[in-house]
Amino acid sequence: MTGANEHQPQHPRAHELEREREREREHPASDGATPRSPFVTWPRPPGIVERVLQPIPLRAGVTLRLLRTDDAERLAEAYSRNRRYLEPWEPTRSEAFFTKTWQAAQIPSLLETVAAGTGLPLVLATDTQIIGRVTLSGITRGVLQSTGLGYWVDEAFAGHGIMSSAVAAVVRVATDDLRLHRIQAETLLHNHGSQKVLHHNGFERIGMAPKYIKIDGRWQDHILFQRILHDD
Repeated sequence: MTGANEHQPQHPRAHELEREREREREHPASDGATPRSPFVTWPRPPGIVERVLQPIPLRAGVTLRLLRTDDAERLAEAYSRNRRYLEPWEPTRSEAFFTKTWQAAQIPSLLETVAAGTGLPLVLATDTQIIGRVTLSGITRGVLQSTGLGYWVDEAFAGHGIMSSAVAAVVRVATDDLRLHRIQAETLLHNHGSQKVLHHNGFERIGMAPKYIKIDGRWQDHILFQRILHDD
């Protein structure tokens, strides 16, 4: 099953939110959090970072875990194996994208988002291969406390509830560990499989964005979904 788009556009209030973050850096909260922590803006329980980053068993021998520096070859294989399957649902990819070299070059910056508290790049993996990805991106604290969700799963593993279980696990992390207020996801209008996953996990449709993201070489409309996690 292909899924919610992994390429989250910049929030329309991005510049205002960046100023808010700058004010927080100049006047940090006295909650004992350390700089560059994923949880810098709220009191964090002991051991929470380690708990968030622990692998999560799903089903059929699949584990949801943090992306690793040694995943480049398996990522390249996964994207190559699913190239035709993912093509209608993703941006146009260069030939280099499907190589180990290209994937290896991207991993450090993705892992930096974990240290900065702005992202959580995860993979779906078996003992021998990567079979999908789930990403929380654009994590924003301050007055927004929100993130974007993107995901996809290998064609051979689609339709077995694996992605629904993975999204449920990520929602729990965002709710209980990251203490976020809201998750947003977007799908193409005709991506009914991904919409089913979102509905199953308590997301509600909040609107439609015309010509929102350039997918498969053209600007396409997307349905917007959200799930509210906390009201406090």
